[in-house]
Amino acid sequence: MVADFTAPSDSLLRLAAAYGVVPDHWGFHGDLRRASAATLRAVLAALGVDASSPERVELALAHVDDMPWRRVVPPTTVLRAGHERHVPVHVTHGDPVHVWLELDPEVGGGRRDLHQADVYVEPRTVDGRLVGRATFVVPGDLPLGWHSIHASGPSAAARGVVVVTPDRLELPAQLRDGGRAWGYMAQLYSVRSERSWGVGDLADLADIGWLAGHETGADFLLINPLHAAEPVAPLTPSPYLPSTRRFVNPIYIRPEAIPEAAYLAAADRSLVEWAAESVLPLDLDAGPIDRDAAWTAKRTALDVIFAHPRSAPRQAVFDAFVEEQGPGLRTFALWSALAERYGAETIPPELADPASPAVAAQAEELADRVAFHTWLQWVADEQLAAAQRAAREASMSIGIMHDLAVGVHPAGADVWSLGDVLARGATVGAPPDMYNQQGQDWSQPPWRPDELARAGYLPYRDMLRTVLRHAGAIRIDHVIGLFRLWWIPDGAAPGEGAYVRYDHEALVGILALEAHRAGAVVIGEDLGTVEPWVRDYLSERGVLGTSVLWFENGDDGNPLPPERYRPLVLATVTTHDLPPTAGYLAGEHVAIRERLGLLTDPVPVVRAQAEAERDRMLAALRSRGLVGADPSEREVVEAMHRYVMATPAVLVGVALADAVGERRAQNQPGTDQEYPNWKVPLADSAGQVVLVDDLFTNARLRSLAAVLDAGR
Repeated sequence: MVADFTAPSDSLLRLAAAYGVVPDHWGFHGDLRRASAATLRAVLAALGVDASSPERVELALAHVDDMPWRRVVPPTTVLRAGHERHVPVHVTHGDPVHVWLELDPEVGGGRRDLHQADVYVEPRTVDGRLVGRATFVVPGDLPLGWHSIHASGPSAAARGVVVVTPDRLELPAQLRDGGRAWGYMAQLYSVRSERSWGVGDLADLADIGWLAGHETGADFLLINPLHAAEPVAPLTPSPYLPSTRRFVNPIYIRPEAIPEAAYLAAADRSLVEWAAESVLPLDLDAGPIDRDAAWTAKRTALDVIFAHPRSAPRQAVFDAFVEEQGPGLRTFALWSALAERYGAETIPPELADPASPAVAAQAEELADRVAFHTWLQWVADEQLAAAQRAAREASMSIGIMHDLAVGVHPAGADVWSLGDVLARGATVGAPPDMYNQQGQDWSQPPWRPDELARAGYLPYRDMLRTVLRHAGAIRIDHVIGLFRLWWIPDGAAPGEGAYVRYDHEALVGILALEAHRAGAVVIGEDLGTVEPWVRDYLSERGVLGTSVLWFENGDDGNPLPPERYRPLVLATVTTHDLPPTAGYLAGEHVAIRERLGLLTDPVPVVRAQAEAERDRMLAALRSRGLVGADPSEREVVEAMHRYVMATPAVLVGVALADAVGERRAQNQPGTDQEYPNWKVPLADSAGQVVLVDDLFTNARLRSLAAVLDAGR
C-alpha cells in the first residue's frame, strides 16, 4: 500500500460509516487522528466494497441502502431473553407471506407461528421490482437457544437464524454476595515435569490443577490458549497466532496417557520410548523451548499408538465424538493432512477451495491421515476432560480457565476453511500506544462482520462450544475486539489503520449463551484503550473485566487505592505481555525495548518514567504498611499481591512466574524473531528450571500462596 494521506471525501466517509469503518481515533498522546482516504478505501476493499473512485463510492452507497430489501428475512437476528423483536420480511409488494419459527432441538424443538405487526413501511423499488416490507414479531418468551425463522409465499422462500441469549450471565453461587476465588496463571507449555516431552502438556495440566487445588487451595488455573498450530515444523510458537481457534494443539497430548498405549506390543512400545528419549532431557533445559523437536518426537509416537486397534467401546466413543463435532472437524483434519503433505503455507492454489473436486480427490487419497488428525482431536479432548476433572476433584471451585486468542494465522486452517467469513487484504493489530509506540500488526485476518452475520454466526458458535467443552471459565483476549478491531491494510504500517465496528450485542450475547450452557465464567481482557461504556455494558451482561495493578492508576498518577477497584474483575499484579513482577521492578521492560529498538521516546526519559512508576508503587505499599523501609524483592512481590487481595475483585490471579521468582518475559509485544517469545520455560530467580514435580514444594510459591489464601 502506497502511503497517501489525502483526506477522505464526505461520500467516502458516509460509505465507511455504512460498513462500520470508523475514520477517527484518539492517539495515545490525546490527539484526534483521522484515517486517510487510502486507508478507508483499502479497509472497505477488505470488506468486499469497491471504493476505488468517486463513481464507485456512489454506486456502493446505493447498494448498501438497498441491501436489506434484497433479503426476505435477515440472515441472523439476535435478541435477549424476555425481549420481543420486530423482524422485517421483504416480498414483492402485495404478496402474502407466512412466517414461523422452528425452535432449537436442544431445548425441545417445536414450531411457533409469528403474527404480523401493524407497521406500515413505504415500498421500495429494488433491481426493477417493487418490494414491500412486512413486520413480524418475535415474542419475548422464547427459550434460550438457536432457533430458525422461516418465510413462505409466492415471492418468499427463506430461512434465517434467531438466537435468544441470556440478558445477563449469572456468576456461580460462590462468587455472589461478596464471594471470591483466587488461582494461578500459567503458560502451560513452559511448565514441564520429568515426564513431559520438552513441552508442558495436558497430563501436566491435570497434575498442576490437582496440586494447586489440593496443596494451596487455589480455585482456578488460567492457561494460555491451547489452539492448534501447524501439523508440521516449523511450528508458530505464539499461542495467540494459531492455525484455528476451534481445535486443540496436539503437541499438548501426553502419548503414554492414551489408553491404547498400555496395550502396545513390545516392539511398538519401544518405538514410543525411543521417541521420548530424544526429547525428555529438554525438560531440564533452561534455554528456549524447542516445539519442533517435541512435536516431531510426539508425532512419531502418536502414529504408532493410532495404528493400534481400539476396543469396540472405545471406537464407539470416538465415533460419537466425530459425529458431535460435525463437518468442521473433518475439514480441519483434511487441512492438517494437506499441510502435512505440502506445508502449511505452501498448499497448492488449486487446493484453495475445500469444496473443489481437487480437494475431494486429495481427501480420498489422504483418508488415513485425515483419520489420524481427527483421532488426535479426540485424544486431546479426553485429556482436557481429565484435567478439568482432576482440578474439580481437588476442590477447585472453577477449575481450568481457558484463553481465547484474538485471531488466527493468515495461512492456517480457519483461513482455508471459513472462506469469506475472514477478511482478505487486512490484518488485525493495535494503533501506537505508550508500551508499543510504533503500533502492532498481529498479522491475523479479522472476522468480516457482514459475512459472520450471513453465516448465522455459526463459525463463532462452534469455536466457543469447542473451547468451552471442558472449561470452568474462559478469558477473552482483547475483548474490545467483540466491539471493534483495528484493521491494517496489507502493506500499511500499524499506525495507518482504522477501526471496524462489530455487532457487539450479537457477539457478546452468543458468548453469554454458550458460556451459560457450559456453566462457565467469562472474563474479558479489557485493558488498554477501552471506552467506559464498553466496560459498563460487559458488566451489565455478566462478563467480568480485567484489572492489572501496574495499569490501575488514579488521576494523580499514583496506584489506584484497592477499595476503588471494580468488583467484577479478574485482578492481577501483572500480565503475560509484561516481564514477571521481579523483572518489571528491575526495569526489564525498558531494557528489552531499548535493546530491540522499540522505543520512540529517548531512553533516559523512558527509564526515568519506569523508575518513577516503581517509586510510586513502593510508596503506595508503604502507605498501607505492606512493606518496610528497605524491602527485599520477595517482600515487594508479596506486598503487591496483598494490595490486590485488598480490592473487592471477585477473582484474583497470581502468575506462576511470580510465584517462583522468574524474571524473564514470556512475550515482548511488537516483536517476532527479535526475542524468544513464548519459548521461555518456567525457572526461578537463579534461572534454574522449576518442574511440576517441585512446584508446590517451592518455598517462595508456598509463601505467596499463603498470602492469597489468607486474603480470600
